[in-house]
Amino acid sequence: MAKILVVDDETDLEVLIKQKFRRQIREQKYEFTFASDGNDALKKLEEHPDTEIVLSDINMPGMDGLTLIGKLTEDNPLIKSIIVSAYGDMENIRTAMNRGAYDFLCKPVNFEDLDVTIQKTMRYVNQLRETVEAIRENNILKMYVDKNVLNFMNSREFESSLLLSENIEGTVAFIDICNFTAITEKEPADVVVKLLNRYFDVMVKEIIAQDGYIDKFMGDAIMAIFRGKFHLDRAIDACLAVRKQIEKLPQLAEGLSFLPKLSIGINCGEMISGNIGSANLRRLDYTVIGDTVNTAQRLQSVAKQGQVVISEDSYQKVKDSFHCEKISEVSLKHKAQPVMIYEVVD
Repeated sequence: MAKILVVDDETDLEVLIKQKFRRQIREQKYEFTFASDGNDALKKLEEHPDTEIVLSDINMPGMDGLTLIGKLTEDNPLIKSIIVSAYGDMENIRTAMNRGAYDFLCKPVNFEDLDVTIQKTMRYVNQLRETVEAIRENNILKMYVDKNVLNFMNSREFESSLLLSENIEGTVAFIDICNFTAITEKEPADVVVKLLNRYFDVMVKEIIAQDGYIDKFMGDAIMAIFRGKFHLDRAIDACLAVRKQIEKLPQLAEGLSFLPKLSIGINCGEMISGNIGSANLRRLDYTVIGDTVNTAQRLQSVAKQGQVVISEDSYQKVKDSFHCEKISEVSLKHKAQPVMIYEVVD
């Protein structure tokens, strides 16, 4: 059950939410509590410490929504905030995002969109909680596990087990921020890092929403993996969503005129999955390798700004589900024959 605190001084919104989400409330999918402003919200959070999502207006008597978001980010980092406001100008959106808001919706509220946003936010919250729990369990393991088990974890046998690999079917997506290197050459380090992390946050949300996972961050690019049913379709959906959300982002630093554009390459097929690295150094990276991965990266390298590029083989698999346009044959590194590539439009 998603536990949601709604913060708004308009009492009509409480009535509308109870009406529009009556089925979810009845089925115990959502549990709502309500507060009239930021100060009231902080009191309600003390009464309901298991709250997971906060939906907040901006302009309210007492503590406003932007101040509340800042306090939540500092004091309750696992609670994710969604701004729901009539003040949808770029300045408010930028301020909200910089203070830690997960998403921003404009009034009048589209309740179908709000429902989708709540579901997406809950998936992210659950992943955060699982990560924190894994870290906690790992620390507890060090404190309480029998020393023989810990000795095994330091043994050659355990190291050998880490080096086991398998062949898997999946889809790889390489997502690169075009021309970002130019920013790193002329902007201060803190601006560059803040900007890049903001872009990565947006990308990661959409990848996770399609049950993908981040294999690695590579400079100003991301390598994402999708496995399971419809892995190619989900990878394309994620990349289209990433492109859309990135291009909607406002300028995030004063005097910075950079508008992000992405080039994306997607490829599916068989890959080798395993821990790659040095057991002697105890530095291993669980990743995928093989021709499928290499081809995805090379497809990204030939993609132009704003393009999502796939191969002929991928096109044949998804042509009934996505609108694609033929680009041309291109020569890819280590490929004996030219490869026909397609752009996924939508």
